[in-house]
Amino acid sequence: MALTLLSHELSDLCIGKPPLRCLSVATATVADAIAALKSSDEPFLTVWSCNHDEKTDDNDKCECLGKICMADVICYLSKFDNNVLSLSSAFDASVSVLLPKSRALVVHVQSSCSLIEAIDLIIKGAQNLIVPIHTKSITKRRQQQKLLKRNVVVSLTNATSTTHKNSREFCWITQEDIIRFLLDSISVFSPLPSLSISDLGVINSTHTILAVDYYSSAASAVSAISRAILDNVSVAVVGKGCDQEDPCMVLIGEISPMTLACCDETAVAAVATLSAGDLMSYIDGSGPPESLVGVVRNRLEDKGMVGLISLIDSLSLSSGSSSDEESPAGKTRMTSSYGRSVSSAARMARKSVAIVCNRKSSLMAVMIQAIAHRVSYVWVIDEDGCLIGCTIGISNYVNRLVRPRILAAIWVSRLNLKKATLDESHV
Repeated sequence: MALTLLSHELSDLCIGKPPLRCLSVATATVADAIAALKSSDEPFLTVWSCNHDEKTDDNDKCECLGKICMADVICYLSKFDNNVLSLSSAFDASVSVLLPKSRALVVHVQSSCSLIEAIDLIIKGAQNLIVPIHTKSITKRRQQQKLLKRNVVVSLTNATSTTHKNSREFCWITQEDIIRFLLDSISVFSPLPSLSISDLGVINSTHTILAVDYYSSAASAVSAISRAILDNVSVAVVGKGCDQEDPCMVLIGEISPMTLACCDETAVAAVATLSAGDLMSYIDGSGPPESLVGVVRNRLEDKGMVGLISLIDSLSLSSGSSSDEESPAGKTRMTSSYGRSVSSAARMARKSVAIVCNRKSSLMAVMIQAIAHRVSYVWVIDEDGCLIGCTIGISNYVNRLVRPRILAAIWVSRLNLKKATLDESHV
């Protein structure tokens, strides 16, 4: 079984993966990124060092520089002064301002890359592995016809499929893809899956997690949210326990970058005016309550945030023709700030209710729970709801638990194979 795992290549995990959509760092702006994200079925877009123009003869190396989502846009816009000129310059800036400083999150590999090599890259911090895929010409033509039928206006968004002059496209493999694949061979890791996360020592303490108080301003959480995007985790929203002798942090919910990624840019107004607790409700999967929509608008006016008011009004006008038939004229675009015109991204969005377990939960149960909700962690609480910590990230799972077991199993398998060969030679 272990040798079978070793024989797999990343191309085996690429089956059915759609080609990545991309933006060029040389030409795309923040406004282009917003338009592309809104028209995409996926929450993330990749940013590349080239234009992927098949007509050019540029032989310079073209590579993916990183990935962006709407949560990156929201955190970026939250840093600007709330006046019209400041926000206008923010939209005109290069898309490169949205990219993380670290280039280690996205790594190029060949389709022949082995599973164990991919695991080593994850341990080093890679979240996405860019893999070349080969699409037959007839399949490519069908995909292009499908895009035309869906009326995807590429010229407006500057986002295209990542296609090079040799007709090669790219997909990516995530950490979750690797773990999901390994779960099909769970017997290799026995008895670890049945042990508790406490016994395995895979719980990070509260000192290492990102957390904000329920009543603190959402604006004060922007730096934590930015960090959460990089670490592929969420920000815990906590309150104080009732026991004064033994105070603890009670987990109330979370601010998830994946939930923010399914909002539009008007969520910046909520970040600027609401508390962390109210922001949870505002970006919840069912959409912001009308009462909070009114609160945000009133506070924007009270604080004289004309830039954000102008942004909301302009989006309301641009979407008015398409929403008049569905909603009363009095509602602004803010009411549907969660309602980006996406499908897969919207389905991926989770409610702000945190995914939790207790320290006695088995590793197998926690991993299945995390994969089912498409997260890389699970919050750990005690019987009173006090936050103990969260499970370690996928890269740490792989480093501390998965890789050693695979290597040990491979060593045993090879030893048995060698022994069997020697026995046959003596017969």
